[in-house]
Amino acid sequence: MEWLLYLSVAIIAVAFAALVFYLIRTLISMKQTLDNVSSTVEGLQQQVDGITKESQELIHKTNLLADDIQRKSDSLNSVFAAANDLGETVQNVNHSLKTVSAAISKKANEQSDQVAQAVKWGNVALDFWGKWKAKKADIDTKEKKVK
Repeated sequence: MEWLLYLSVAIIAVAFAALVFYLIRTLISMKQTLDNVSSTVEGLQQQVDGITKESQELIHKTNLLADDIQRKSDSLNSVFAAANDLGETVQNVNHSLKTVSAAISKKANEQSDQVAQAVKWGNVALDFWGKWKAKKADIDTKEKKVK
């Protein structure tokens, strides 16, 4: 019976050794996993720091670009104001030209009646002159016949 006790103790010792062996393997595997997780977290931290730095630089460049665009936009405002003034000036010149053109047309219409009247009187005068010349030529031919 004593040998049964030694056998039981031996089985318990072997079981305990197997348990310790598998426990040690599990702890070593867990340590490797935690080391990998730790290195991954460190890598992520470095990447986050890099992204943060690049984001700050990008925000700074964006602010500079926005300031530059604002300055250029402000300088263009004067160009657009000048273009607006030029447009108004052209409109004023067009209005003045229309007014002058209308006045000239009105004056031409008023004087066209006078010109037409003068042409009629000129035609009447030419008719009288032609008749007078014909009459004078007729008288001259009659005098020549008489002589």
